[in-house]
Amino acid sequence: MSEYIIPTLPLPYDLETKEILRQVNRANRKLAELKGVALTIPNEQILISSLTLQEAKDSSEVENIVTTQDDLYRAGMEIPYDIINAATKEVLLYREAITAGFSLVRNKNILTLNDIKRVQQILESNSAGFRSTPGTQLKRSSDGEVVYTPPQDRNVIEKFMANLEQFINDEDMSSLDPLIKMAIIHHQFESIHPFYDGNGRTGRIVNILYLVISKLLDLPILYLSRYITHNKAEYYRLIQAIRDKNTDNAQQWEEWILFMLKGVELTAQDTIDLIKHISVLMDKFKRALRPVFGTKYNHELLNGMFYHPYTKIEHIEKNLQVSRQTASRYLKKIVDLGLLQKQKKGKENYYVNVQLVELFLSYSNNSNTNEADSIESIHVTKNEKM
Repeated sequence: MSEYIIPTLPLPYDLETKEILRQVNRANRKLAELKGVALTIPNEQILISSLTLQEAKDSSEVENIVTTQDDLYRAGMEIPYDIINAATKEVLLYREAITAGFSLVRNKNILTLNDIKRVQQILESNSAGFRSTPGTQLKRSSDGEVVYTPPQDRNVIEKFMANLEQFINDEDMSSLDPLIKMAIIHHQFESIHPFYDGNGRTGRIVNILYLVISKLLDLPILYLSRYITHNKAEYYRLIQAIRDKNTDNAQQWEEWILFMLKGVELTAQDTIDLIKHISVLMDKFKRALRPVFGTKYNHELLNGMFYHPYTKIEHIEKNLQVSRQTASRYLKKIVDLGLLQKQKKGKENYYVNVQLVELFLSYSNNSNTNEADSIESIHVTKNEKM
């Protein structure tokens, strides 16, 4: 078990090595391109809705919370959480948390501890806040071996989190590029491990929110958890390497930062490609719909088919402000055009944008996931055996 001494930020190392700066430049160029490409989708809610759902799925899979695409899409249709399966509920709560976090930070441009607590509260559906009792350990899922014990005292946790909050928001505290800071922030947060549950997913949401307040993203659409999922073994190895080395570990920090910077670059490119494909698909739908609907065509008809891969007659009624009979007639026309596929699930009829689903599936399956043990956070009270 590693006895890691968490550092007070900023770190006392030169982290602007030539290799890091070269990778920072590549990652920043891709993020700038991503911001521009995102503007080609006129309604930002389409990207927020669709890409945060994909991010939620992969971030949860880092914690071995796995749900099928079909379960996830159907459950996203405003179905109450108490009648969907547990894994799907976890993913939808992640999506809700990242959307709420974005709403909290997008206008004030700071990320406070209260914001982070709110994100975790949504994820875990409780308001326990920072850990106040000892007993939390991080164990490897395969054999139960303790790999790391985070701070146990609430005052220590609060001290480190206050330091982290300052590092996030005070530009005078560090002149490092925001992407380098993001990598440091993520490792520091995961090592403090301030909550009883949800630290991994909260930390990954903090990544995205930090890029938003740093003006590197306008929307929370960087699908970074996919990179982590596909490189899970290396992700955990590099996090732990810093803790194992403990002191004089500038090299381990450099390796970790390079890993995260490469993730930003690759993920930004993947997201650029996905958005371009969504844009092309929306244009294809528009060209098919306009001749059929004529003057009755409007943007909400198209947008409603891309907010979510599944739609229902009630959504057409609401979005277009038409009667149920008219909405049913519209959907029949769209199905006849081959743009939506009608599916019956139980008593409900769903209309599926199959081409959008296939696009997401091809994107998600673009590379293979590296198998790795997950690291589980275990809280053991004084009366329990470890």
